[in-house]
Amino acid sequence: MKELKFEDLFRSELEDLHDAETQILEALPKMIAASSSEELAAAFEEHLEQTREQVKRLERIFEAAGEEPGGKTCVGMQGLLREGENIISGMEKSPARDIALTAAAQKVEHYEIAGYGTVRTLAEMLGQSETAELLEETLSEEKATDDTLTEIAEAIMTGEQPAEEEIEEDEEEDEEEEEEEEVES
Repeated sequence: MKELKFEDLFRSELEDLHDAETQILEALPKMIAASSSEELAAAFEEHLEQTREQVKRLERIFEAAGEEPGGKTCVGMQGLLREGENIISGMEKSPARDIALTAAAQKVEHYEIAGYGTVRTLAEMLGQSETAELLEETLSEEKATDDTLTEIAEAIMTGEQPAEEEIEEDEEEDEEEEEEEEVES
């Protein structure tokens, strides 16, 4: 068995995330179409745009290292996205399906949060501060998306639709908290 170096682990995890994000780009339009909640569809739409930027960020990281993303397949993401597909094909459009889609999307977010947290820490450990900053930006976005999905799910379950201003205020508060945490560290 070959000994894995931190640099190799870092690259492998970046490739995993790149493939995961690419898979998400393909899945989000289906989730948008499957949503009966306008707020949930809008959140998925926003995350689609954000995911495109996240893929570009990852590609910039590879480019800065003089490399290209490899052909690694993120098997974990395949499984998580398959769960979402099963929800879409197994349930009619309804608030219950919206909640199930939200749960599936949050599983994806949690996978990404774990992955980006790991690669950001590895980048810091390897002295790649600019890369760590790019990864932290994505990590913060993933956490904010998770928070937004929670708010939307709670609103769907209570029959109240969240006001767009509330979601935007919460996202701004999350960004302010993250900036404060960065200053503290």
